[in-house]
Formats: sequence, C-alpha cells, structure tokens
Amino acid sequence: MWYFSDEHRMLQETVRQFAQAELAPRIEKLDNEEGFNREAFFKMGELGLLGIIVPEADGGTGLDAVAATIAMEEIGAVDASTALSYLAHTILCVNQIAKNGTAEQKKKYLPKLMSGEWIGGMGMSEPGAGSDALGMKTKAVRSGDNYVLNGSKTWITNGPIGDVFYVYAKTGEGRKDVSTFIVERGMKGFSTGKKFSKMGMRASPTGELVFADCVVPAANRVGEENTSIKSMMRNLDIERITISGISLGCARACIDVATQYSKERMQFGKHIGSFQQIQERLTEAAAWYEACRSLTYQAAKVWDLGLTEGKDASMMAAKAKLQSAQMATQVGLDAIQILGGYGYTREFPVERMMRDAKLMEIGAGTNEILRLIIARAMLGEVADE
Repeated sequence: MWYFSDEHRMLQETVRQFAQAELAPRIEKLDNEEGFNREAFFKMGELGLLGIIVPEADGGTGLDAVAATIAMEEIGAVDASTALSYLAHTILCVNQIAKNGTAEQKKKYLPKLMSGEWIGGMGMSEPGAGSDALGMKTKAVRSGDNYVLNGSKTWITNGPIGDVFYVYAKTGEGRKDVSTFIVERGMKGFSTGKKFSKMGMRASPTGELVFADCVVPAANRVGEENTSIKSMMRNLDIERITISGISLGCARACIDVATQYSKERMQFGKHIGSFQQIQERLTEAAAWYEACRSLTYQAAKVWDLGLTEGKDASMMAAKAKLQSAQMATQVGLDAIQILGGYGYTREFPVERMMRDAKLMEIGAGTNEILRLIIARAMLGEVADE
C-alpha cells in the first residue's frame, strides 16, 4: 500500500521470510494430523510479533494495526491455521491485557505471553451464545478475595493448548453486566473440554473452556465490574480488521498458484491461460483481492489514526471483513476449478486454503451479523422496524 512506512515494508519482508522458512515445510502435515506448530510461537516471540501492537513501555514492539494486518496476511498466505492461532493469542489476549490490565497484571502475564512461553486465547462464545454474545450464561460471583466462575465457552481458538485466557462472564442480571477475568490453566475448577475436528484451520486447535466452581483471584479481574462491554466490542473491531488480513493471504496465495498453473497447463494444444473463461476467473479474483486489500488496510489505517469511533468504526471493520471473507472463499473455489482434478486433491494447496478461508465467513462475526451491523449504521432505527 502506498502509505506503508519503511518499517511496515521491512516487517512484511521479515514475516514473509519467516513464513516460508518456518511454516511452509510443516503445514501440510499439521493440517492432515490436526497438529499445532508450537515452535513457531517461540520464534514469533523472538521476532517481536507476539507483542506487535503492545506499547514499548510494556515490553512490546509498539507497532500499529496496519503492521498487525500485514503480519496476518503474510502468515495467512502460507499457513492460515497458525495465523488464526496467532490472532487469538496476540489480538484477543495479549492486546486486551496490555490495553485494559493493571500494571500488576501486565507485569505478570505479558512477558511470558510475548515471548511465546505461554499461549493465550479469549473466551466469549458459548454453546447458546455465539452471534448473540450478550446472551452469555457464564457467571462470576464474588466470594471474598476471589470470584467463582460457572459455565462454559466454546469454539475457543487455542482452547486445547492455551495457558492463559481472557474470559468474559456475567457479574449481574442485566445483559450488559459483563466483566473480564484472566484465567490460567491449572486454576481450581477450570478445565478444557474436547478438541474439535474441523473442516479447515485444522492446525489451529479449537475447543471448550469449562468452569465448574472455578476459583479466580479478584486480582485477576480486568477493570471494574460490569464495565467490559465497550472494550469487548472495541476489540471485536480490530479483530475483524486483522482477521481480514488472513483472508487476503489465503486469496493471494490461491491467485498465485492458479496463475502459475494457467501458464503451464496445456489443453487442446495451448496453455489454459489463453482461454477466456480462465482469464475471467483470474482477473476477477485479482481485482476483487486488490479492492478488499485497499478496504482492509484503509480500515486499519483509520483505526491507527483514531478517526473513527463507535458505530463508524464498527461499520468500517465490518465492511472490510465481510468483503474479504467472501472474496477469499470464492477465490479459493475458483482456484480449485482452474486446477480441475489437481485442485481437488492435496497435491496443490488450494483445497486447504479454500477450507481455511471459509472460517472467516463465520468466526469474528458471521456474514449475516456483519450485514446487520452495516445496515443499522446506515439506516438507524429503520433497520429494526
């Protein structure tokens, strides 16, 4: 992008080299076995990627949302699974503790999270509360110097392997009476449930968090009681911007593979790239990718400049994610079609990339919820008649 700084371009090249050297050789095996590239997190810690938007004063790299989105795109172009786990760790856990935690909480948790020694995640979705996040049932009740949590979270990225989770729970009777707690693996009453077997993002472990009279020190509450809604929604916006970077990475990689294949594959005595139907799929994919890339990085830049707040910020993030997610899935499908039988096999990576891309149409806000957010911002009360 024209406004990338020299620092952004250096980061882009560094992450691209890291992804090719450390992630590419392992992703096919990990996808097949539903494994997890644990070693990659230590190396990302050494590169400063795990604290990419944490202020330098807190030990982070002190970069911005544009930088985080660049990292997501470059990792996503090679290994979307690790990109997703990286997002859950960095944006949903580390960033939230850095922004909202006390000095003591930051001192205790950030160093090990940013070095990769600990893996982080976030607990918001529940079996009966996905798109309706405020319908969560997990409760936290004060008991002396502790809180006792009861309930469960589901579809939690890094759930089966995480060490620290940024968890939302109800602390009152109202829908908006939500508080936040830092929960560590090993706390009494806390366990992780089954690991889910998924269509895509198979090398990013997903599972359940279970709280059965889970005892959490009051010192692990983040902020005051019943005040977490604003920060929760604000974090959803940057999650949607950065996860759009993963969609961009998936799409870009599919376009690259399909383009090269179209230059090499011969049918009827000529390269298939000479056929107009192939050209149409490639050119539409390339144009849609560039449009979504501009929208996504514009949303990230506006975020960094602080030019949008409230509904405007949410609408911009929603637009970027809605279009990027749809684009990546369709580009993946078109790449498979161009490669034909080869595209449907695991000999080429496009089938994995398409499976991975589909998740972005569901996680961090479904396409349907994003359309609702945009419509409400545009139409106001009319949208709810």
